[in-house]
Amino acid sequence: MSTSTPISTCPPVGQITWTSLVLARLADYLEMSKPRISLMVLVTVTVGYLLGSQGVWQLAPLVHACIGITIVAAGSSALNQWFEQKTDGLMQRTIDRPIPAGRLHAAEVLLFGLACGVLGTAYLWANVRPLTALLTLLTMVLYAGVYTPLKRYTSLCTAIGAVPGALPPVLGWTAAGGALNAEALSLFAILFLWQFPHFLAIAWKYQDDYAAAGLRMLPAVRPWPRITGLMAVGYALCLLAVSLWPASLGLAGRAYAAAAILLGTMYLMSAIRFAWNETPQTARGVILVSLVYLPLLLVALTVDHFQLLDWSLQTF
Repeated sequence: MSTSTPISTCPPVGQITWTSLVLARLADYLEMSKPRISLMVLVTVTVGYLLGSQGVWQLAPLVHACIGITIVAAGSSALNQWFEQKTDGLMQRTIDRPIPAGRLHAAEVLLFGLACGVLGTAYLWANVRPLTALLTLLTMVLYAGVYTPLKRYTSLCTAIGAVPGALPPVLGWTAAGGALNAEALSLFAILFLWQFPHFLAIAWKYQDDYAAAGLRMLPAVRPWPRITGLMAVGYALCLLAVSLWPASLGLAGRAYAAAAILLGTMYLMSAIRFAWNETPQTARGVILVSLVYLPLLLVALTVDHFQLLDWSLQTF
């Protein structure tokens, strides 16, 4: 009878641990980069590119633009979390982020964010357009360097933060060769106003969290009842009007205008319900409608733009 020890077919324990650690670290970097926000950014960049191309576009510039902007967006998210590492540790909704949870060191997050900003900007400068690169860098500076620190000092941070949030379609527009004209401004204005009911509802829903962390988001300063909801109604009304601007400029036609009125009315009604009765349910309703509103509006704008463009070419 053999007394030799059977050879195990399982991999060494150290190898399993190393693999799991690498995967966990990659998962933390992915979480820190906020991929869902990056996806929304890329959608709006693509819409801006398609509209700015005026029917004559190539895939390569769009791909290059998406790559460079994604890198910078990841860096922006990293710098945002580096700035907010202390306040993130005070809020239940953010306490498990990589830095406050101790899974990533603050110094490596800072280095990652800065490196992504430099690399992404250089990539856009070399492969797309200097204008697109500079606007993308401006987006990062405004978001991570201005909006994020101001959250501790003034509720005006929301308006400032809405500027970089509205720039992605303009980045796509310029990547296609478009100029900074009224059409680009109309895309910016829609994204700018869309954010307010959305973020006001989020800030109201998590007002206790924000207050505990010392962030000066509007509801965290304990406003009068319904003031947050009434502000959301005001911005939704402005958005309803401004969303018709692309049609008046010839970017789209009547089909888009009808869709903008229908979707804008839905967004407005959700804000009115929230203002009438500020509850977690009505706040969640504003958030959900906002997430339906924007992609449907952008699809309607893009489709109607190309239908109008095809009709114009056939007429010509």
